This record gives sequence, structure tokens and C-alpha cells, in this order.
Amino acid sequence: MKRYSASVNFNLEDAVEILTRTPATLAVLLGGLSEPWIRANEGESTFSPFDVVGHLIDADETNWLPRARVILEAGSSFQAFDRFRHRSRNVGRSMESLLGEFSNLRAANLEMLKTWQLTSDDLERIGTHPEFGAVTLQQLLSTWVVHDLGHIAQIVRVMAKRYASDVGPWAAFLPILKDRAPQN
Repeated sequence: MKRYSASVNFNLEDAVEILTRTPATLAVLLGGLSEPWIRANEGESTFSPFDVVGHLIDADETNWLPRARVILEAGSSFQAFDRFRHRSRNVGRSMESLLGEFSNLRAANLEMLKTWQLTSDDLERIGTHPEFGAVTLQQLLSTWVVHDLGHIAQIVRVMAKRYASDVGPWAAFLPILKDRAPQN
């Protein structure tokens, strides 16, 4: 089992800067948009912007802090994360309701994280991921930040591709239209 070395870049305050901004970024980008924008996707089994926000809510509820608690309290194994829970959970909901829920949940989670007053020793504590094996709290928190940024990029890419066939010859200069959707 590969053990990754400690970070040279991670800083909790820097991480929180991004995590704090994600809900507002998504609210500005997606709030009030019509269904064609928020329901667009890149094909079967890919996420629309609506799906991404639901997925981020699920991750904030069942992934990041619950796993951090496992690391801090016992260092035992994590529960598997259902990356598709949002599909059944959010049927009939509006984007505005998801954005509001995400904003409230993220604020509460970051407030909780702040109360933990994590030390550098805490960040090196280990839990067991069901697929990856031993992971540190710092790796988990770093992944939370990159996960947010990756899904913001995904939303923008999906929205851009809505007009992929309409840009004509400019497509050659728009690399966002060539990016492929990763497996969710």
C-alpha cells in the first residue's frame, strides 16, 4: 500500500478560503438560470450543474467531516461514499433550494471545522479509506478543496459545451470544448 508524503503546500487557512467561497461562486454562476443551463450534461452517466450541486451537498453531509471525525476519534475505516445519492434525493427540487441548502450546510461544516482547532499532528492522523487504504486528515481536507474546484470546472465545461456546435470555426481556439467528461 503506497503511503503519500506530507504536503509542502497545504495550509488549512488557505483551504478554508476556497471552501468558504464555493457556495457563493455557485450561487452567482447558477442562481436564476433556466433549466437548459442547469440540466445540461455531457452524455449518459454524467453530471449536470444541478447534479453537481446535489453531489456537493451529499459530500458535505456524508463525506468530508464524517470522515474527518473518524480520523480524529478512532482512525478506523470510513463508510463508502454514495456519489449518486443526489439523483434520488433531489427529484422535484429547484436549483435555488439546492444552492440555499449547500450554502447553509457548508457554513455549518466550516464552523465545526474551526472549532476543532486542528494541529499539524492532527493533520497527520490516519484513517482507512475503503479503496485507497491509509490516508491522512490533511489529504482528506486537501481533497475537499480540489473536489470543489474540480466540480466548479466541470460545471463551466458542461455549460460551455451547450454551445459547442454553435461557435463554428472558433471551436479550434476554445479548448474547454475539447475537454472530456471524466467518469463520475
